[in-house]
Amino acid sequence: MSLAAKNLGFGYRDRRVGSDVTLELAAGEVLCLLGPNGSGKTTLFKTLLGLLPQQQGAVLIEGRDANTLTRDAIARQISYVPQAHGAFFPYTVRETVLMGRTAHLGLFSVPSSRDHAATAAAIERMGISHLADAVYTQISGGERQLALIARALAQEARVVIMDEPTANLDFGNQVRVLERIRLLAGEGIGVLLSTHDPDHAFLCADRVAMLHQGRLMACGTVSEVMTAEKLQQLYGVAVTVIAVPMGDGKMRSVCLPLGRK
Repeated sequence: MSLAAKNLGFGYRDRRVGSDVTLELAAGEVLCLLGPNGSGKTTLFKTLLGLLPQQQGAVLIEGRDANTLTRDAIARQISYVPQAHGAFFPYTVRETVLMGRTAHLGLFSVPSSRDHAATAAAIERMGISHLADAVYTQISGGERQLALIARALAQEARVVIMDEPTANLDFGNQVRVLERIRLLAGEGIGVLLSTHDPDHAFLCADRVAMLHQGRLMACGTVSEVMTAEKLQQLYGVAVTVIAVPMGDGKMRSVCLPLGRK
């Protein structure tokens, strides 16, 4: 399963946000999208999902023009974890995740045993089986984020787009979410995620794309793209990238701001 943007222009009816973006996500890959506020990350994601019409170029799903596919067909291929989710009704975690099966149901259908089985499997994969009967609005932010990812997995799509999945989470929950993302890639699921923290790319990404003022500034492997020079150009602050020992003989890069002298 692959998702690609070819010379994509995106934005809103009265405003162009981005132009000439070309990138591709393969099965089992984590592609991390970095960019400052206002660079167009969320608008790009909405265009890839078909929630906004592209203004230029094409979105290809498994080589097929997304414009030729129905909304249900796209939803069966690509799932979405939004940046924030406001819940107003006291659904349980199980009921929230079951909503991910909507793409597989007819207009007047009720969930089948197959839908309930897919829901249970998604909850188990995210390690939140103990929360299945908890009220979604009463669990922690990190637990809610894992539930939203489980809801996306219940769609049984082979590509998951995540818009800042670690936003507003404490350090521990950020690490747990990123670890789950790596596990999903290990199962052959392609993950496209955005983040404001360059260290998240070092932690979980296979490749990195940098979006600056609506244009793709760089796209490639982590080692190719995540340099101090490119990060400084992207964010407008001086940084350094250093390798630190992990205690198991391996090294991992981290990004540090240099600050004012």
